[in-house]
Amino acid sequence: MLAAYDDKKPVIDPGAWVADDATVCGDVTIGPGCRVMPGARIVAEAGGAIRIGACCIVLENAVIRSTARHATSIGDHCLVGPNSHIVGATIGDEVFVATGASIFHGATVGAGSEVRINAVVHLRTELKPGATVPIGWIAVGNPAQFFSADRHEEIWALQQPLDFPGFVYGVDRGAPDLMRTAMETLSKSLAIHHRTVAIES
Repeated sequence: MLAAYDDKKPVIDPGAWVADDATVCGDVTIGPGCRVMPGARIVAEAGGAIRIGACCIVLENAVIRSTARHATSIGDHCLVGPNSHIVGATIGDEVFVATGASIFHGATVGAGSEVRINAVVHLRTELKPGATVPIGWIAVGNPAQFFSADRHEEIWALQQPLDFPGFVYGVDRGAPDLMRTAMETLSKSLAIHHRTVAIES
């Protein structure tokens, strides 16, 4: 389904293909030779654009999002694997994002990198070109450091100053009503979808 809100609608190159049951919504540009497979969701929230270059493959049930604070850009010849998640990140050319991988707000993934199965590139993390995040590992920081998932204390020591609630939602982590404030803010920004309408492909 292609969908628009206000004057924000997808621009899909005639040489690209989007499955009927995929969703492409808002300020999204998809380049030539791209293939968006069934169940994929590509949603640009109000104020945030998504740009996908040429010959990218977005496999089943992948989610690509942007927010008002964090646009998303994916270079040419990239693979976004099934059940993976990219939000508010910049992805270089020829990047492999494997099944179940997650790449978060403000992250930069250099050209030719691999984010392998169930790996995570945390917010505000920078992967140099050609980097590999091993299966199930977490990359944190700028420049990125790599950790296996069982090293939580070391990960948290680097992750905490990156300030997820502040960077993503603009809410102080120490606020007593952190979740209430963050979710009310998010609810307001997502209210744009009351005005979402399907458009013809």
